[in-house]
Amino acid sequence: MTTMVLVNFPVSDIEASTSFYEKIGFKKNPDFSDELVSCMIWDENFFIMLLSRARYKTFIGEKEIADTKSTSSALISFTFANAQSVKNFGKLADENGGKTIHLDNGISEEMMYGLEVQDPDGNCLEPVWMNPEMANN
Repeated sequence: MTTMVLVNFPVSDIEASTSFYEKIGFKKNPDFSDELVSCMIWDENFFIMLLSRARYKTFIGEKEIADTKSTSSALISFTFANAQSVKNFGKLADENGGKTIHLDNGISEEMMYGLEVQDPDGNCLEPVWMNPEMANN
């Protein structure tokens, strides 16, 4: 059995968030979506579940939902074929209500290139390209 990764994000507006994710390349799976949840597909193994804040709360018990506009809760990294594809993804996010940040973490762009991409609710994705030729360096 292949492992699937399902990332759950609390969002304030299901329709607006669904539209944002569609514009940056995800596809909505209507079979696992309703008025409280949108299942967004990147590929056959990686999904983002956009949950209304009320629905998300049912999964976390007494914990508070993080304010991801001011607090980092997680970096969800996924790979791209090359650095330009990462940049293109970031550009789409910026053009559609997201926010892209390139942080200088001391790793050369020839070895790895990544961005922090925040959705309109501040949930963070980290598209990344890693040079396979540099893997053992």
